[in-house]
Amino acid sequence: MIARLRAFGAFWYDFIVGDDWRVAVCVIAALAITFGVSRSQVPAWWVLPAAVVLVLPWSLWRARRKR
Repeated sequence: MIARLRAFGAFWYDFIVGDDWRVAVCVIAALAITFGVSRSQVPAWWVLPAAVVLVLPWSLWRARRKR
């Protein structure tokens, strides 16, 4: 039973975090910011596209630099 739970947790960790934990943190932060903005009078649709515009080039630059 413990081995199955450990395998389940390892799967989700690998699925969410993947190769770069920094990107996962940015996604979680973007979701949290979207939630916070949605509670105000400001439309929240722009937060996730803005996060992609910022995080994707940064992630690609870091991956390219490693090689």
